[in-house]
Amino acid sequence: MKDCLKSLYDAQGFLTAVPIINPKEALAHRSILEAVEAERGPMHYQFKIHTAMNSPFKLATLPQLLDVIEQLIGPNILLYNTTYIIKEAHTESHVSWHQDLTYWGLDSDAQVSVWLALSEASEASGCMHMIPNSHINGQQKHHTTEDANNVLLSGQTVQGVNANESVVVSLTAGQASFHHGWTLHCSKPNVSDDRRIGLNIQYINPVVKQLKQQQDSAILVRGVDDYGHFQTDQPALSNFDKKAWLRQQSLHTKLKRIQGDNQ
Repeated sequence: MKDCLKSLYDAQGFLTAVPIINPKEALAHRSILEAVEAERGPMHYQFKIHTAMNSPFKLATLPQLLDVIEQLIGPNILLYNTTYIIKEAHTESHVSWHQDLTYWGLDSDAQVSVWLALSEASEASGCMHMIPNSHINGQQKHHTTEDANNVLLSGQTVQGVNANESVVVSLTAGQASFHHGWTLHCSKPNVSDDRRIGLNIQYINPVVKQLKQQQDSAILVRGVDDYGHFQTDQPALSNFDKKAWLRQQSLHTKLKRIQGDNQ
């Protein structure tokens, strides 16, 4: 099974519908998020949210999730980022065709992105679409566009993608997809009656360096770090860690600056 997952990931650049938690557990984590939102406001696209909320840190460090990550990038694993990505029901928000590593400023593709569904991610709710084998040619040119409904900073998009080649990455609550940093992917608007809620998680091998600025940060969640390229983030200790909120906001601003500085 392990060899099968690794071979499939290497061949097509992504995995889909991998079971991680059951729907009841997914609902429990969704409920924690929505309770925090009711008190604190929207948590959509808050970078490194695991430093202010304990629920995403618990999910990102689940042994069954890290077992898959280990197969893909090796036994030494840094948790780099967690972000809730939420599409409200009946909204036009979408994500254009892009590659994650265009934004992150990392010097290596020893990285994997996870999308863990906390609600159903269907075609109707705007699940991801991915282009198989698109990771093998490295970075493609991204063009800046003007689109208020595009979730991506600067609305950057890869033009000329043949959508007919894409695979629909639908997930039930509790399932996850995994994709390589150069895999082309997008998502469409949510025309369903429910929110599409996912926890996006980025993991990196400690060999990776940050090129865009100094003093980037991560957390060693498995194995050893023999390189020390990153400072250490502090995970939240409660559902919402009030003391950590200002620190998380500073980390959010720093990563937003990195993502917005694309060359």
